[in-house]
Amino acid sequence: MRVQVLTIFPELFAPFLATSLVGRAIEKGLLEVRVHDLRSFTEDRHRSVDDEPYGGGGGMVMTAPPWIRAVRALSGESGEGEGEERPWRVLLSPQGARLDEAKVRELGEKRDLILLCGRYEVIDERVRLTVVDEEVSIGDYVLSGGELPAMVLIEALSRQVPGVVKLADSVENDSFRAGLLDYPHYTRPPVVEELAVPEVLTSGDHAAIRRWRQREALRATLAKRPDLLNPPEALARLTPEQRRALDQVRDEARRDEK
Repeated sequence: MRVQVLTIFPELFAPFLATSLVGRAIEKGLLEVRVHDLRSFTEDRHRSVDDEPYGGGGGMVMTAPPWIRAVRALSGESGEGEGEERPWRVLLSPQGARLDEAKVRELGEKRDLILLCGRYEVIDERVRLTVVDEEVSIGDYVLSGGELPAMVLIEALSRQVPGVVKLADSVENDSFRAGLLDYPHYTRPPVVEELAVPEVLTSGDHAAIRRWRQREALRATLAKRPDLLNPPEALARLTPEQRRALDQVRDEARRDEK
């Protein structure tokens, strides 16, 4: 998978791209991330990327020409206009579609992305209209720029690339992967602050462990994110065994409330 990033602060990415799973994935050639300085695509001697907004108002607006020039140049590197599929261009924006597991998997299928990281007040609307395929948001709040959201997206995408996470089960059991939160995890020591590891996890009974993990994933989802279980289509995705386990968890929750 290849990801290209456009930003006026390329230096922010160096530590992130050299660390942990992302760093190892890049080192092994499983993931390619190239960070480009937007100012390299300016044409004035001041390398300007912003100006005052038409109509007045506070803040500065990032000008359209450098963005358009940059995105088209980077798209051309992948063969735009030569019969090859061009990169998918994503603007990190609080107005975009919410980034969730489904969106991460959808973007992961593109295999070639350009991420636009805006700064200042906003980017000239004509950038979105000419060289952006979609907007993506990591939440309903405003940051000073798109760099942190881009890192979040790169981190999430890296887990979709085969070989980045050594144990495939680790990815398959991630929260939200199957529409549920992950089950609780434990490791040594067996007792912490008088809280013992559930006996089933040390029993060696793999079938019982699987059932416990399934039930606890449902319990965590019901307690922390019940909205994930509310849509009819969410329940339809559950297996008959999971639906029976969910009924049991709900019955237990009702008894605890009494």
